[in-house]
Amino acid sequence: MKRVLSGIQPTSDSFHLGNYLGAVKQWVELQDGHDAFYCIVDLHALTVETDPALLRKRTLASAAQLLALGISPDKSTLFVQSQVPQHNQLGWIMECLTGFGEASRMTQFKDKSSKSGADSSRVALFTYPMLQAADILLYQAHYVPVGEDQRQHIELTRDLAGRFNSRYGQTFQLPEAYILKTAAKINDIQEPTAKMSKSSGAVAGVIEIMDSPDANLKKIKSAVTDAGREVTFDAVEKPGISNLLTIHCALSGRTIAELENEFAGKGYGDFKAAVAEVVVEYLRPIRTRALELLEDEKHLLDILHQGSAKARTVAEATLADTYKNLGVVL
Repeated sequence: MKRVLSGIQPTSDSFHLGNYLGAVKQWVELQDGHDAFYCIVDLHALTVETDPALLRKRTLASAAQLLALGISPDKSTLFVQSQVPQHNQLGWIMECLTGFGEASRMTQFKDKSSKSGADSSRVALFTYPMLQAADILLYQAHYVPVGEDQRQHIELTRDLAGRFNSRYGQTFQLPEAYILKTAAKINDIQEPTAKMSKSSGAVAGVIEIMDSPDANLKKIKSAVTDAGREVTFDAVEKPGISNLLTIHCALSGRTIAELENEFAGKGYGDFKAAVAEVVVEYLRPIRTRALELLEDEKHLLDILHQGSAKARTVAEATLADTYKNLGVVL
């Protein structure tokens, strides 16, 4: 089977609906027919100021949510990045292969450093694409499920793998970006022209997996709507209602046309109540399962330790080949 590798940072207490529909739902689907490795990339989370207790809590919460959302330890290798030291070791090799100008052109560094200034940015923010390349190359991944905004990182990874292979001998599989094409582009329910994101700062516009049913019910009933009262899809003229229609369809499996017909002649209040019910009932068992996993921390850690042990076996073999081909004395 072809191997897939992807990761998610433990930077919040809860994933949101956009995380699930935009990425994790497809990770779950890719488990069937692929050798799937999914990583909680806690080392990448250290590029910003970190509270130790919060990092631990969020790492476990991320694992619990991934399992509750359908990542299966029987089908996939779920592990924590920091539990596999070969990530850091190969990350250094990747740094030694990367040109300064090459690293400087990475758009995410430019975007993030422009907000606080390059002088106050962490060195790790500049070098983390090399660690990300190591994350992928360690596992000889064929495909890396990512959003379009990560394509540049996959291209850098391919460049570094090809450079190493041409200089030191065939060592790494050249990965391909598996660009996640989701029909459900979920936007902020308070700012429906903006992508749903924790970084927006508008908590009221983000539907969180771990929020209580009452909290999500209140958020959706307070969602921004548009002029008029017709429940019709028009992303330009009716971004608020269109976003809610998209959310309903993504979770209920119904079509836009079916919902437009059902709510013809009804007001926004009836429609928002229906969306709220669909969201709350869809997320209820997921939240319940995640909380159960967090209650049994030993079991959760056992799953992660087993996954990390399997990941280390693969990573050790790749690093040994890398060192051997480089001439490092083993």
